[in-house]
Amino acid sequence: MSCPFKPRWERRKDARPQELLDAALDHFVARGFAATRLDDVAKSAGVSKGTLYFYFCSKEELFKAVVRESIVPLLGEAEGVIEQFTGSSEDLFRLVMTTWWDNVGASKLSGLPKLMTAEAGNFPELAKFYQEEVVDRGEKLVTTMLKRGIARGEIREMDLELAPKILISPIIMMMMWKHSGGVCHVESEKLGSFLAFYIDMALRGILVER
Repeated sequence: MSCPFKPRWERRKDARPQELLDAALDHFVARGFAATRLDDVAKSAGVSKGTLYFYFCSKEELFKAVVRESIVPLLGEAEGVIEQFTGSSEDLFRLVMTTWWDNVGASKLSGLPKLMTAEAGNFPELAKFYQEEVVDRGEKLVTTMLKRGIARGEIREMDLELAPKILISPIIMMMMWKHSGGVCHVESEKLGSFLAFYIDMALRGILVER
């Protein structure tokens, strides 16, 4: 379902769309997409359900707004960093992976990969949206980073279709572990060490030997 109009957030000073998005993220991560009720989101944001519908005409559009206002801008920032970075490929890889973890993996946004994995079959339109807006763009970002390193003679030649998926997968698994409820669980205080070990291991695999 798509909205027949675009939200005009400036029209109602008493409404707080960012608080609606924050509340929606909390509920989506805690309950999943199917079990999240718009009544509960509105209540958590301190507004009426009618106010919520003023901005978002469906739960699907609310979810898309959460993604577009939270993760998508971070992807844009990472793309800008890669484009402007002048240092080594090793330093760039460390910067991108640690910054992504700090901004996404260590935040509530880390719950979205588990949500999409669990509910993609029931909501294929949302799965397609998330794949295009987040997953495909993230893989393209890593591909750009690898191509830069190959051109500089710092990263070895590799399959640029498979490599981004392989390099992204451990980060996604770390985010899913945070919300696993005891299955394949890694304690939060150990995730920093896991990230550092992953980065070192990945660099050993992609950098040209000196």
